[in-house]
Amino acid sequence: MGRYTGPKARINRRLGALVYENGGAARAWDRRNTPPGMHVRGRRPTNYGMALMEKQKIKHYYGLGERQLRRYFSKVSAKAGNTGELLLLMCERRLDNVVRRAGFTATRPQARQGIVHGHFMVNGVKVTSPSYLLRPGDVVTIRPRTNLQQLYKRVASEGGEPMDWVSFDYETLRATVQGNPGPSDISLPVDVNTVVEFLSR
Repeated sequence: MGRYTGPKARINRRLGALVYENGGAARAWDRRNTPPGMHVRGRRPTNYGMALMEKQKIKHYYGLGERQLRRYFSKVSAKAGNTGELLLLMCERRLDNVVRRAGFTATRPQARQGIVHGHFMVNGVKVTSPSYLLRPGDVVTIRPRTNLQQLYKRVASEGGEPMDWVSFDYETLRATVQGNPGPSDISLPVDVNTVVEFLSR
C-alpha cells in the first residue's frame, strides 16, 4: 500500500481497531473511538463494505500492499488447512512483526524503519526487508554498533508482547524463533473468513 503517512488515529477510528499503536493515535482512540465524519454514525455497512474493512485492517496492521497481500493469499491457498488462519500466521512470521512483538520497537512502522535502515541481523546477516519470513531456529539481533545497542535497549526496557514461539533475551537483545506460530499467537482481531471470501472473488 506504499507507506501510509496520513493521520493514524483516523484509520483506527474508521476500522474500529487499534491497528496503529503510536502514542498519539492510542490517546486519540481512548478519547474517541467512533468512526470519523458527520454522517457515518448509525449507517450500517454492506457485506462488501465489512469485508473491505477487515481486509484494510490486515493491510494497515502488518504494513502490506494490495499486491503483497494477494501474493500471500495465493501462496496459502495452495496449502491444506484453514486459508484465513494460514494467511495471518504467515503475516505473524514477518521480520517487522517479530521485531515489534519481541519488544525491540514500540510500533510496527518503527520496526520497518529500523529494518530498512539495516539495524537488524538474522543469523548474523544484515536483513533490510521487513517482509522477510522467519523460520524456527532463526536468531534476530541488533547490529554491533554502540549507538544502536543503546537505542534499542532503551526501547526494549518497556517490554514487548509475550510469544510462546519466540524467546527474547533483554540483556543480549537477542530474539530466537523456537517454532512456528499457532492460531493463539495471532495478534490481530479480525474476521479473516470474510477477507478470504473477498480475495477469492
